[in-house]
Amino acid sequence: MGMIKEFREFAVKGNAIDLAVGVVIGAAFGSIVGSLVKDIIMPPIGYISGGIDFSNYFVNLSGGEYATLKAATDAGAATINVGVFINTVINFLIVAVAIFLMVKGINRMRRKEEEAPAAPPPPSKEEVLLTEIRDLLKAKV
Repeated sequence: MGMIKEFREFAVKGNAIDLAVGVVIGAAFGSIVGSLVKDIIMPPIGYISGGIDFSNYFVNLSGGEYATLKAATDAGAATINVGVFINTVINFLIVAVAIFLMVKGINRMRRKEEEAPAAPPPPSKEEVLLTEIRDLLKAKV
């Protein structure tokens, strides 16, 4: 019973729920970035490089000629998928830049909150009492 109680406490803590939300949002963000790279970024790069589709860049280790990576994998050929790797690296770089910019923005907001001057703490009872004594002594002189 102790382990079940411990697990329940862990699962309902804010950190575990925050982590779960982060994973779900991260997966969705990854698919958006994947589409950005595949559908927006890679076509112009392919056009600039003479119409080369990076996703079909592969080295065939089995011999034979295949027009596309899909044809090679359907035939069961052993391939080194250079284009898929390039797309994955580009995906990673875009995600890394996006996360960097997001963290930078969050840190900037945190710094602004920290820089806001806090109100000075009220004087202690002893300080108030000593100030009153000082003022009374000044008034007598």
